[in-house]
Amino acid sequence: EFVFAACLLSEENPVAAWRVVEEKQEKICAYLSKKSDFRVTAPGTDISFCAAGRRWINCCGKQNMPDGEVFTGPVEDSVSGRITFSFPGVFMGRQIEGIRLEFREGKVVDASAEKGEELLHTLLDTDDGSRLVGEAAVGTNYGITRFTKNMLFDEKIGGTCHFAIGRSLPESGGVNQSSIHWDMLCDLRSGGTYTADGEVFFENGRFVKPVKF
Repeated sequence: EFVFAACLLSEENPVAAWRVVEEKQEKICAYLSKKSDFRVTAPGTDISFCAAGRRWINCCGKQNMPDGEVFTGPVEDSVSGRITFSFPGVFMGRQIEGIRLEFREGKVVDASAEKGEELLHTLLDTDDGSRLVGEAAVGTNYGITRFTKNMLFDEKIGGTCHFAIGRSLPESGGVNQSSIHWDMLCDLRSGGTYTADGEVFFENGRFVKPVKF
């Protein structure tokens, strides 16, 4: 039942349901791709980045299943501030809990974890690109309601955002190179806000005007 809901297979016509998602998210991506400066605030989090000249990508069931996210590649030296991740970071089956990162000029300059901190630092020191952000995204699949430790599902959780350290996804315009691409989630459903050029477009886990989902 969980997988069916995540894949929209409970809908009378799943293909049509995904096409509705595509249409809605295309409007969101068109809006975000015209913006430059982004900021996420939540308990323990105040992080900003620039995505000027970058594309927001519509993930709507054509390459992944389940799907449901929009993402971009931040300008590599623009990420600044701090973020506290709400769920454990899972890397090759190993969990790192209570992750907190601080960024300056795009790079992680301080990092800590409540559990697994040694592995966290090992991952951050993988190569020259592993302390930079390769992806910033918003999860839009509200059929995924719980954390599963499977990133194929978790990064799509409706009401969350995620950042990936390491390799950029080239379709977004990102150019960072790394041997890792590691997604970590921040839950915005209880007091989180996402702004674009100072305008709130995502609040308490939901899109708001002008891109109400």
